Amino acid sequence: MRRMAILGAMLALAGCGGANGFRGDTRGVPMATGPISNACLQSDRKARSRALCGCVQAVANQTLSGAQQRRAVGFYKNPHSAQEIRQSDRPGDESFWRAYSAYAERAERVCR
Repeated sequence: MRRMAILGAMLALAGCGGANGFRGDTRGVPMATGPISNACLQSDRKARSRALCGCVQAVANQTLSGAQQRRAVGFYKNPHSAQEIRQSDRPGDESFWRAYSAYAERAERVCR
């Protein structure tokens, strides 16, 4: 669950802009730049790389609104905030968490 939350946080950072295209390699892994990609690259996570962070951003661009991506960027600096939102009973938090969870699941499949 923690791994999913961390990956989801990485994906959520993509919010504002960036490319939505695919890399030119044969795997067809999406690659983009944006706030999630930037936060991912600046994080202290061992698995971070341009390829992973760019893929996570591309999935975020396809899955989350800009506002949702900006909200998810905060998970990189404060992973506990993801847990707080997940457990919240506020309708806005519940809606965001559903979208974020779908994003995290998709990113995990696409960006392996």
